[in-house]
Amino acid sequence: MYNILICDDEKDIVSALKIYLKTSGYNIYEAYNGKEALEQIKEHDIHLVLMDIMMPEMDGITAMLKIREETNLPVILLTAKSEDTDKILGLEVGADDYITKPFNPVEVIARVKSQLRRYMQLGSGQIKKDAIVIGGIELNDNSKQVTVDGELVSLTPTEYDILRLLMEHPGQVFSPRDIYKEVWKETPLGAEGSVAVHIRHLREKIEINPGEPRYIKVIWGRGYKMEYQ
Repeated sequence: MYNILICDDEKDIVSALKIYLKTSGYNIYEAYNGKEALEQIKEHDIHLVLMDIMMPEMDGITAMLKIREETNLPVILLTAKSEDTDKILGLEVGADDYITKPFNPVEVIARVKSQLRRYMQLGSGQIKKDAIVIGGIELNDNSKQVTVDGELVSLTPTEYDILRLLMEHPGQVFSPRDIYKEVWKETPLGAEGSVAVHIRHLREKIEINPGEPRYIKVIWGRGYKMEYQ
């Protein structure tokens, strides 16, 4: 059974999400601000976090930064429609996805399942025995590790899946919608804009100069591709 932490200062929202997720068989932990969320993560084996952005004592963005100092467990932000700037910032500092309030229960369950599937797969050796190497980047899908010029880099599950997709098809251009469908395993419903944020964050980890990328190239009006080296 997977352990999910719900963090929101509005108790009604926590209660509603708890009902959705417990019905699907998940074990639920609760927190009402970022400090409590960090304490729960230290005390329990949490597999995924659903976290609000605007909270007292410690907001979701600050908590997100502290979480990423220790772990790559998936974090889904709970956002209001008016919080677009904070939503993008959250993705930039390591959030894997976001869900906009008011929630659709079906969407909540689908996104939780998608993130958990990718997170757990990162710990299981499968698919390919050999590493994929492009230039100085080596991606080993058995160990789920990525090195750049011999140095191990820490990627979130979403970043890893995007990089693997591009490295498996060097030179092929993928539109943001294509990437979203392949990585999130669902039909894009306006959320594919987050792909650009994940690409930018990925570049910061694998490129010497993210402003002039050597590997992940943008093809204006079409999408992204992994450059042959």
